Amino acid sequence: MIPDRPIVVTGLMGSGKTSVARILAAELGRGLRDSDPDISARYGGATAAETVATAGTEELHRREAEHLAESLAGRPAPVIAAAASVVDDPGRRAALKEATVVWLDAPPAILAERMRSGAHRPHFEPDLEAMLVKQRARRGPLFAEVADLTFDVSDLSPEEVAARVLASLEEG
Repeated sequence: MIPDRPIVVTGLMGSGKTSVARILAAELGRGLRDSDPDISARYGGATAAETVATAGTEELHRREAEHLAESLAGRPAPVIAAAASVVDDPGRRAALKEATVVWLDAPPAILAERMRSGAHRPHFEPDLEAMLVKQRARRGPLFAEVADLTFDVSDLSPEEVAARVLASLEEG
């Protein structure tokens, strides 16, 4: 039996958080909270990339942290596709202890290739792979700290990842 606690899917940009969280929410009959569309809807339709361009990275990360806090408090417990930045904040990492956290991981080269197809994602540096190498070096230990489940998604479809998450949750 899967406990009634939030399931948070996180990882670097391009890891498939939205796709996997959407499948998990449907399979579990739970609501879905996804930081990108939820924040965009709240702030006039701006994408994460547009928010960085107009309000700055710190504001985007503040909004992402706020989204996580609100989503974790939601009942019934939702499936949450959470921005990678939420692990940067010690308070948000502590809050994640009340959830089941799924870290979707992959080498930066694979994530950079996936990012090229999404203009909504902020490109903090011109060299996407170099940017992701830095982000993974900084955030990798933080993801590992909070993750209950970790999956290398390099060669897996979102459906395969979701099936593995569900199997792990059922094993308990």
